[in-house]
Amino acid sequence: MGLITTFRPSEQKKAVFFQSLITMKVLVATEKPFAKAAVDGIREIVQGAGYQMALLEKYTDTNQLLTAVQDADALIVRSDKVTAEVVAAAPQLKIVVRAGAGYDNVDLGACTSRGIVVMNTPGQNSNAVAELAIGMMIFMARNQFTPGTGTEIRGKRLGIQAYGHVGRLVGRYGKAMGMEVSAYDPYADPSVFEEDGVRVMDTVEALYEQSDYLSLHIPATEQTKASIGYSLLTRMPQGATLVNTARKEVIDEAGLVKALEERTDLKYITDIAAGNQTALTEKFGKRVFATSKKMGAETAEANINAGLAAARQVVGYLKDGDTKFQVNK
Repeated sequence: MGLITTFRPSEQKKAVFFQSLITMKVLVATEKPFAKAAVDGIREIVQGAGYQMALLEKYTDTNQLLTAVQDADALIVRSDKVTAEVVAAAPQLKIVVRAGAGYDNVDLGACTSRGIVVMNTPGQNSNAVAELAIGMMIFMARNQFTPGTGTEIRGKRLGIQAYGHVGRLVGRYGKAMGMEVSAYDPYADPSVFEEDGVRVMDTVEALYEQSDYLSLHIPATEQTKASIGYSLLTRMPQGATLVNTARKEVIDEAGLVKALEERTDLKYITDIAAGNQTALTEKFGKRVFATSKKMGAETAEANINAGLAAARQVVGYLKDGDTKFQVNK
């Protein structure tokens, strides 16, 4: 006689629940891979919660991503583009987490229309970006580390546009270097400026007028795209430097060229090369500089922090419905 196993209703519910956990799949799709330590940590978090993990690294064709997302319930990416096409190819997708602060590489409209939650991991890359911004100021002050008499940043006026996670750290590091720090951010809680001992500017124009170094940390939105151009740059003091570790889209490139032409004392440095970067470098020489690729978050620590945070947020949402870091509410 065969063995017959019966479940009470509560046990049946548990069985269905745990089976759903086992079959849920979290896809980590990174054209530019996470560090091995980050991947190992993500796997431990995901599998420890009872989910499957799939890994797609260094893919060279979008079709590889389209195939991989077909049975994914959750997606973790870095700078990978989650387009409407990708969303359409993933019928089971419930959540996308961008491991990093910016999320303009994710089509929010396509996700929202499907009821897919989109999150970022704010603060995880902040220290890496802030250190880079300060390093860029020193790099430009010392003639890009080439022979010649440079200047010091101590005693100079540092302006910060957008006082979020990164902006606050840049301000603190600037103060530690002996700089006078001001900030403009109409969305920030006024108490943070007082807490950090930072001077608040009432207008963005006033910030530019009183900044020897201006550190940009605004996101690329419909309101901010191409918002930094000739009018603001020509308000800056003699010998001023604009530091952009935010997004290239916020720069009005034609306006930047015009300002640099008229103001031969101005300098511009970025870790997001402009569309006309080659022409800028040829025309303005050491007054401009761009890294070969975006490197604000390119530290081992930031790589690991963002990856682990993304994994925890995926698990938190799938298990408990936690939407704390949702950006498409």
